[in-house]
Amino acid sequence: MLSSLSLLLLLSLSSFTVVMLSLHILAVLHLHVVWKGCLLEFNLLTAHVLTCRWQGVTFGNNFVRTWFLSMAKTESAAVGEETELKKELQRVVKTILEEDDIGLKTIEATRILSNLAELKLKKPVGIRLDDTIFPEKFKCPLSGEIMGDPVVLSSGQTYDRPNIQKWLNEGNLTCPLSKQVLSHTILIPNCLVRELILHWSKERGIALPKSYQDVDGDMNAEVDRIYLNSLLEKMSSSLSDQKEAAKELRRLTKTAPSYRAVFCEFTDAISRLLSPLSQSKVESDPGLQEDLITTVLNLSIHGNNKKLIAENPVVIPLLIESMKFGTIETRRNAAAALFSLSALDSNKFIIGNSGALVPLLELLREGHPLALMDAASAIFNLCFVSENKAKFIEIGIVKVMLQKIKDGIFVDELLGILALLSTHHDAVDELGDFDTLRWLFQIIRDSHSERTRENCVSILYNVCSKDLNMLMVIRAEEIKKCTLAELADTGTTRARRKASGIIEKIHKAFPTTQSLRK
Repeated sequence: MLSSLSLLLLLSLSSFTVVMLSLHILAVLHLHVVWKGCLLEFNLLTAHVLTCRWQGVTFGNNFVRTWFLSMAKTESAAVGEETELKKELQRVVKTILEEDDIGLKTIEATRILSNLAELKLKKPVGIRLDDTIFPEKFKCPLSGEIMGDPVVLSSGQTYDRPNIQKWLNEGNLTCPLSKQVLSHTILIPNCLVRELILHWSKERGIALPKSYQDVDGDMNAEVDRIYLNSLLEKMSSSLSDQKEAAKELRRLTKTAPSYRAVFCEFTDAISRLLSPLSQSKVESDPGLQEDLITTVLNLSIHGNNKKLIAENPVVIPLLIESMKFGTIETRRNAAAALFSLSALDSNKFIIGNSGALVPLLELLREGHPLALMDAASAIFNLCFVSENKAKFIEIGIVKVMLQKIKDGIFVDELLGILALLSTHHDAVDELGDFDTLRWLFQIIRDSHSERTRENCVSILYNVCSKDLNMLMVIRAEEIKKCTLAELADTGTTRARRKASGIIEKIHKAFPTTQSLRK
């Protein structure tokens, strides 16, 4: 109730002040209670939902349902009483504004405000744990003790882990409460109940049960393995099961690094994952194909998986087929998977000998914005192996690259690949014609990208190092424009070194040439 001093203060206020103060008190109380309650409910429910989604839980949680029903009833009664008081306050305030004698009405308004404030303070704040309701809900149905490590069965019932584990170890395959036959015996941590117990215990200064602890890393990994295995088993089931499992595997391997880490611990995990694609035409179900190929990409990000994935005889052929057939997302992700796998040197040889180079170049030639960059990245990695360079040059990569660069498409990236290719003697003939060399000089003069200028001068250096005739062409261009001399003064360290190297070659091959340095 309000103090005597507050009451005297209210009696001395004008009618307008009483009204405004009333509204202010109501607003502050309401915002404080609602905001605090919503914030706590949101935090707890978010933790529960995220954990259940991460563990792949699809069944209901009876505790949560019961808890919300009890909260709804409590809130409903409080809301009804609050509504009546608000209506009464509105009537009194209206009278205050209309009448001259406001003494008694002000006292009545004060009384109503006091009751409202008391009701607000008694009202459950979001998740306010009531001693008479919740302790019973926190007890394990098997032991009657507060749960230290609450877990959920497939039936949706929550138990303390040690007790239900003992029940299962005794050979029971039914839920103790509902008698329902369990579809599986995986125990999923119930994060919401655990958080509620923690909150309840802290409010009352009660020590947590000794068995209360966060699930440790080993237990998490074991849950991951069990759930992954259940998804992989669906790959040999119906098409609908395959598609459902593929989507879940794609999501898990993208968002949870722990799943990438444990996936390849199964000796046949990759083969089981890709079995739906290897048993029929790869593009027979584009959605399924996209999910599975993207899962391979996600798995390849984990360093320890790269060797195992690339050496599996099923993977590279399916990635090659998926670069040819499928949605553009599938094709680009197949190329991205090859890029990721090619980060390992031994995999560069495997991919280069597998027939993957032609479809990669075809993706580059097509020039689809989504796929071109992934294909170019894979090609760049593969070109660090001399044998792969020769194969790419043989199938016409230089011509494709030059055309894309002239069209202004991914100029920096493609010039980087061209610089790598130019170290191979077979590429020099295609790069060494007069028009191409003059065009490279023009790019150096016009470009504001240091990387582009650096790659262009690297190509010029490699070309003139292998062909004296090309050096003559470069000399003639340099005498006219002094492009290399400028770059030797203003470029990056590597660009200056390459430009100076070309100038030295010119002076050495043609001693009578006037100094080209500024």
